[in-house]
Amino acid sequence: METNPVNFASDNSAGVAPQILQSIAAASAGAAAAYGADDWSQRACQRVAEIFETELAAYLVATGTAANALALSALARPWEAIFCHEESHVHDDECGAPEFFAGGAKLVGIPGYAGKITPEALKETLARFPRGLVKSCQPAALTLSQVTEAGTIYGLDEIRALAEIAHEAGLSVHMDGARFANALVALGCTPAEMTWKAGIDALSFGATKNGALACEAVVFFDKRKAEAFPYLRKRGGHTLSKGRLLGAQMTAYLQDGLWLDLAAQANTAARRLFDGLVAMPGVRVAWPCEANEVFLITESQRLERWRAAGAKFHDWPTRAIAPEAAPQLGETLFRLVTSFETTDAEIDALLALARAHR
Repeated sequence: METNPVNFASDNSAGVAPQILQSIAAASAGAAAAYGADDWSQRACQRVAEIFETELAAYLVATGTAANALALSALARPWEAIFCHEESHVHDDECGAPEFFAGGAKLVGIPGYAGKITPEALKETLARFPRGLVKSCQPAALTLSQVTEAGTIYGLDEIRALAEIAHEAGLSVHMDGARFANALVALGCTPAEMTWKAGIDALSFGATKNGALACEAVVFFDKRKAEAFPYLRKRGGHTLSKGRLLGAQMTAYLQDGLWLDLAAQANTAARRLFDGLVAMPGVRVAWPCEANEVFLITESQRLERWRAAGAKFHDWPTRAIAPEAAPQLGETLFRLVTSFETTDAEIDALLALARAHR
């Protein structure tokens, strides 16, 4: 079994919250209806509706890629365009799954500082895709990452402004919420305020990065947009025969605020790690630490010494950084990620390693 006290490569490296494992074990006992018709799945979807304070349609899937790709396939037809940040997860890290499941719908990347799309950039991009022009992909959807690939967070006013532009142009608005809980805790708002009240039509509601084994929910706040989704999910291979094991995960995740507690632990750990590293000479900030990811810049050779001493993290190439803040010759931008399992001892170990290998 791998044990590494300085592994900050990803929150995907973390295990499963004990409460969720216990729920899976409890759901596994005895017989239950298949394909999501079980009581566990029904309770999970009802609980999702309760925390979002509205009627909605919710569907459980096993991966974030499936959640994003299938959600977008419900919002866009093959000849249409889906707008996203040019370095978003759906654009760069889904191996073409959104385009594949949407039958060829085009992902259109929009540049923006720190992983965010601005209203001005969205308007400028939409102007290049006029409706009715047969040689042009027709605008269908906007997808926003919350938390972004830069670890930054859209404020409620930013979401509302982008959603308003999109809706005025006839687009649906999707949110990639792989780290939804981390953003919610950081903003201190309600799930409703960060989604449908701000103009979000559909959400990929992540749990896997925050303590689940393998579980996400695709949530449609506009239930009309969900009419095809049961068939899209089945066609995409994500209607699990033992769907109760997805339902058990989501039920436990949302029980007694567990999901928020886990995210708060991860965010607090990231802030402690961030503060410790930026206090060191020669380490500077790429973007503020807003959730559970830390992005910093330092000498490339220093990072190699940290790796040689056992630290695990990722270099982070990007165009979404201001020129004056970008890495200079001999420097590297790097990312560290904390999880609900990250301990003070692990953070102290990395800080001690960093101090010892300057």
